[in-house]
Amino acid sequence: MRRFLSIFVTLAIMVGMTACGTEKAQSEAVKPAEAVVEEAKEEELIEEVDEEPVEEPEETIEESASISYPLTITDQAGREIVIEKEPETIVSGYYISSSLLIALELDDKLIGIEAKAGKRPIYKLAAKELIDLPSVGSAKEFDLEGCAALNADLVILPLKLKDAAATLDDLGIQTILVNPESEELLIEMIDIIAKATNTVDRAEELKTFITANKDMLNSKLEGVETKSVYLAGNSNVLSTAGNKMYQCSMIELAGGENVAKEIEDKYWVDTDYEQILTWNPDYIIIAAEAEYTVEDVLGDEALAACNAVENGNVYKLPSDAEAWDSPVPSGILGSVWLASTLHPDVISSDECKGIIEEFYETFYEFKYGEE
Repeated sequence: MRRFLSIFVTLAIMVGMTACGTEKAQSEAVKPAEAVVEEAKEEELIEEVDEEPVEEPEETIEESASISYPLTITDQAGREIVIEKEPETIVSGYYISSSLLIALELDDKLIGIEAKAGKRPIYKLAAKELIDLPSVGSAKEFDLEGCAALNADLVILPLKLKDAAATLDDLGIQTILVNPESEELLIEMIDIIAKATNTVDRAEELKTFITANKDMLNSKLEGVETKSVYLAGNSNVLSTAGNKMYQCSMIELAGGENVAKEIEDKYWVDTDYEQILTWNPDYIIIAAEAEYTVEDVLGDEALAACNAVENGNVYKLPSDAEAWDSPVPSGILGSVWLASTLHPDVISSDECKGIIEEFYETFYEFKYGEE
């Protein structure tokens, strides 16, 4: 009898253990996801996650993926271009795209460049080797034969060279046409070239810098009294820019108002002294590449009655690295500098200097202001 009871107890324990195991398995099978996450946290198998994770823009996430070739892009002439492979050799026939290629860390792939490269300070400061590259000429005198002879994987040209691009395409040389004549078109050009050259991540850094400083200016200058500005052109003080030119948006972003904004022309236009005196701007800003000086304008008797001259508010845009009054990648610095000139109580000269130095150290690897 005792032996029988012993066997019975043993069997009962075994049945109980089996039932417990079954119940545990069923419990784990229907365990809520929250419980699984909590256990994983305790076991340090996953990291703590915020309840509301920060989502990256879909475009950034998509573009951050590795570019695959062949790749079809649409250039700024509306042409569809098939990029067969990641370019290893590039020709740039336009100083704006050349400057961008340096910022995208592609200057070592350049084998040909636009004319007069030796006169551009940015090359001397950031990529001296570009100065000695073969010249393919300018939009006015393009060396089509010389460009074709370089047999580059990719050629980048200004929109004005549309016919030359068609010829190069016929020769099997992939060519992109660009037209960065406004802030929006500049960003579009950055995206097109970055995608074609598989440098999207670097381009995102550049665009983030531009956007961050644009937002900074908009925030700091909100509600600040607008200053009227006359932008004197490269050729002479009687040349100016209307509202369809890049320079107009540069002035507006800096907390200024372009007195010539009613001019609809897309290029520099001539005016006269009477018109400037009628506009009577608070400031006269001279284009970066102008050959005349601040002293020339201050000493111009025909402008003596102008508010800007009377108050000594005549300044020339810096040209130590690039002409910021043009749609180059560093163009945002033109607005930062101008804002510090028009509104020094809001954007200090030290803050302006810091932004300029950060830009060139980050994207061109030199310290601004030092030879």
